[in-house]
Amino acid sequence: MFMSGLDAEERELYPGSVDRDSTLRDSPVNCAMPTIDCIFCHPQAESVIWSDARCRVLLVTDTPFAGFCRVVWRDHVAEFTELDRASRDHLMSVVAAVERSLRDLLSPDKVNLASLGNMMPHLHWHVIPRWRDDSHFPDAIWAAERRRGVPRELPPDFVTKVRKALDPLR
Repeated sequence: MFMSGLDAEERELYPGSVDRDSTLRDSPVNCAMPTIDCIFCHPQAESVIWSDARCRVLLVTDTPFAGFCRVVWRDHVAEFTELDRASRDHLMSVVAAVERSLRDLLSPDKVNLASLGNMMPHLHWHVIPRWRDDSHFPDAIWAAERRRGVPRELPPDFVTKVRKALDPLR
């Protein structure tokens, strides 16, 4: 399992957080212009590891890439340039802090950053730790698998340490 259940203190600090073992979220996020079919405006199950009024960081748990995170902008906008300068700066500060946390905690060979939005046009960034012996390296994780990858587990304090790194950005 990538992430253990949240303890009582974490549930109090991060009331919107769920993990794989929790019940599904069925209420929409406070999107300015939510769309009915947007998985980020209407999340059903996501592992929120940090959030503020403008964005949230998700731990992607349905992937073999341990530590894969998404930084999701709260409002439904498709393009980065739709944000004002302060919002763009904040979003990239969060992306950078997630990347730094992954590098410090997991020591990957590389971290991939991607903002595509072709399948789901809601602004979000993928922050993906990569190792030379993963199943797809050096290709993107969405490419064909090259080999059987080496499985990795997250350290038990992963979520706590990522949150601690992000909390000053609130």
